[in-house]
Amino acid sequence: MTTDTVAPPTQHSTGPRASRVWWRRGGILAAGVGAVAGAVWVGLHVTPDPLAPPPLEPGQVATAPLPAGLPTPVQRFYTTLYGQQVPVVDTAVISGRGTMRISGITFPARWRFSHTTGQDYRHFIELTLFGRRVTAVNEWFLDGDARLELPVGVSQGPTIDQGANLALWAEAVWMPTVWITNPAVRWEPIDDTTARLIVPFQDDEETFTVHFDPTSGLLTRMESMRFKGEADLQKTLWINDASQWDNLDGHQVPGQTAITWGDEAGPWARLTTESVIYNADLDDYLEANGP
Repeated sequence: MTTDTVAPPTQHSTGPRASRVWWRRGGILAAGVGAVAGAVWVGLHVTPDPLAPPPLEPGQVATAPLPAGLPTPVQRFYTTLYGQQVPVVDTAVISGRGTMRISGITFPARWRFSHTTGQDYRHFIELTLFGRRVTAVNEWFLDGDARLELPVGVSQGPTIDQGANLALWAEAVWMPTVWITNPAVRWEPIDDTTARLIVPFQDDEETFTVHFDPTSGLLTRMESMRFKGEADLQKTLWINDASQWDNLDGHQVPGQTAITWGDEAGPWARLTTESVIYNADLDDYLEANGP
């Protein structure tokens, strides 16, 4: 007679020893995730090197008399910056570094904004990690048409054009005499520290409310209503702050600026200005790609 051998029952990992194994594995995983998160946190606090200087030479800057009849805070602003003779700026290239919040993450950034004043611009922006480029943004506003090449795709259309036109005039804060030398722009009074800036947009106009410091006379804030995205049906309050004015190579410019959407808790961009070039030849540069 043959006797069948019965195998011992399978030992399932359900006891205290198995629990310790799973806790140990979970702890290792958590430690790994924590290490990666910590490294990213460190990388997001590394300031990148500035962009390489552009291959441009500044041009001659002529002057013109400060026009009469400006609202009181506007007159004071220009007199504080320039006296009675103001520079005539046809092109400007502004470069710097700062931070920008994208999808809830604040990245170090380096940037360059290039303008044919009151007409066209090109933006180049790099977001960085450990000082190295993570992604780049190219934006153009040429002949009234905007094209934004973003990490998530290309944005174009009427609402993008409206926002780009506001950016064109808001960024003139780095060459503010454009607001008094361009005949398509006008100022209207509000009170002793506030004025209304009216700029052209296609066959219509757009308006900024501009605030000036009561002590220094310098511009501190610009507010306007801007479409936030390509599919938006309503405009959102758009705030541009100039918290500090600096002297760069003999030019008084906003050294620290911040950009905020009115429906968000704080600025999504903080910019430090590091160089300005006026009246360079931008015929080819403005339509290029990259820094």
